[in-house]
Amino acid sequence: MQASINNLHFLLRRLHSLLGLLPAGGFLIFHLWENSQSRFGATYYNDQVVGWLQGLNYLVILEIFIIALPLLFHAGYGLVILSSGQGEWRRFSWLHHRLYWLQRVSGVAILLFLLFHVGWTRIWAIWEPAIKLDLFGHMQALLSQPTIFLLYLTGLLLSLFHLSNGLWTMAISWGLTTSAEAQQRWFFFCTGLFALLAALGLHGMLGFVL
Repeated sequence: MQASINNLHFLLRRLHSLLGLLPAGGFLIFHLWENSQSRFGATYYNDQVVGWLQGLNYLVILEIFIIALPLLFHAGYGLVILSSGQGEWRRFSWLHHRLYWLQRVSGVAILLFLLFHVGWTRIWAIWEPAIKLDLFGHMQALLSQPTIFLLYLTGLLLSLFHLSNGLWTMAISWGLTTSAEAQQRWFFFCTGLFALLAALGLHGMLGFVL
């Protein structure tokens, strides 16, 4: 155990999984809930949801240190793990071995999706201030295009798979599920969480266009 603690890769892997769970995963769930408020219409969403967030004190500092930097570390070190082929996949079954590699590939796809999403919302809003005033209308215009709707749906499902499968493997790596029975029960829980959050996310997307 002491040898593992003194191993830099061991510590970075633990930090990588921890940051993927708390800031990144927590923000994803909050973001899905936030977008689910689209069902109440443009006025409510723009005033009560977006307006409340934009009125927070130290919003930029919170976004940088609680969201952006942890996410960048998680994504960057994930690319290091992917490129080096390091991991603990040998302990997994055939199914979970495939899920392990899908976890790595989905991470790259999610990173590309986030670049598009931030570009279409936050970066675009720098040159078009009207987007901040009517983010609902902006997202409605985007998601009304079938290609972009499919892109967002794919990004949503990949992000939720990455979170739920990451929770499953994290419990193994941290020694929380040591028996096959515990791992199976946790797998069912994570699968249910994926389905629940996918329904919430799709509900939010449809709220912009229906």
